Amino acid sequence: MRILIAEDETIIRLDLRDLLEKAGFDVCAEAKDGEEAVTLARTIEPDLALLDVKMPKLDGIEAARRILDERPIPIVMVTAYGEEELVSRAVEAGVFGYLVKPFRETDLLPAIATARARYDELAAVREEAGSLAEALAARKAIERAKGLLMEREGLTEQDAFARLRKASQISGRPLKVVAEALIATLDV
Repeated sequence: MRILIAEDETIIRLDLRDLLEKAGFDVCAEAKDGEEAVTLARTIEPDLALLDVKMPKLDGIEAARRILDERPIPIVMVTAYGEEELVSRAVEAGVFGYLVKPFRETDLLPAIATARARYDELAAVREEAGSLAEALAARKAIERAKGLLMEREGLTEQDAFARLRKASQISGRPLKVVAEALIATLDV
């Protein structure tokens, strides 16, 4: 897993890098401030980001928001600040984990694993929602096309569907595409 670290304190950044590399991760980029983190996330395309909350130029929570707007990845906030307001802002931004310093390797590695797992679950749900939305759109188009054929040609629902299916088979195009073409032609 390729990880971006954004931490303004050099010693902490180096410690994080060492800890992650010893655990087998690839630290692909390091940022000293929030703006640099956003730029590196855009250009390097890491698999996960660890961001400090309080950084110069742009705080970690706003950096996380911008990174997630451009390309969703799991983000874990690593910070010395555990105030409820900051945690709430981080959750609203869409981060997948929040770890308060000081922490140990036994804290960080499970936080990374959990963030990655939650991200994968969310990605699967988004993909499923997209598939369902596509299936629903196809079903609506097919139903509308059947209705138009029934109305214009005096066909039964079964015959209208059979005609759509035959046109799909002959043309080699998906049923949804045939239905949309029929709607565009007949629905005036």
